[in-house]
Amino acid sequence: MNQTHTHRPWNPWPISIIAFFTVAIIGCGTFIVFCSRHPADLVAADYYEQEVRYQGQIDRVQHAQQAAAASIGYDATTKLISIALPPNHSQHKSSGSIQLYRPSAASLDRTVKLSLNKEGVQEIPAREMPAGLWKVRVMWRNSEADFFTETSVVIPVKS
Repeated sequence: MNQTHTHRPWNPWPISIIAFFTVAIIGCGTFIVFCSRHPADLVAADYYEQEVRYQGQIDRVQHAQQAAAASIGYDATTKLISIALPPNHSQHKSSGSIQLYRPSAASLDRTVKLSLNKEGVQEIPAREMPAGLWKVRVMWRNSEADFFTETSVVIPVKS
């Protein structure tokens, strides 16, 4: 007896399709787990309240631009953030606050009371602040008006 076997060639498509969908589902699941463990703190908790009060913020920025600008800087050797108000503002009794805002992590934000020394400068130690981008926002008030200025400061990685 002569038996003839017909040998069908192997078809990779069914296994390829199953493998593709398996990899896609595992990738989506991994991405969802990653996103849930890395929250995006890109806005303040009171975002909508801040938007309502934004015209007052615009006025403060304009007042600060019309007056001599306040200077904000970071000294990498002393690891200090220094804020200096214009001379005519630091001589008068100015009050206000300094907000150290970390765009990538709202939990690191902090606010410091404006307290100038005799030279009209305030220094904030930055040794314990994590490296990266910080926004230093200074709001102050004197007898004339309210003022606001903001500068970005990059604290380098500790070596």
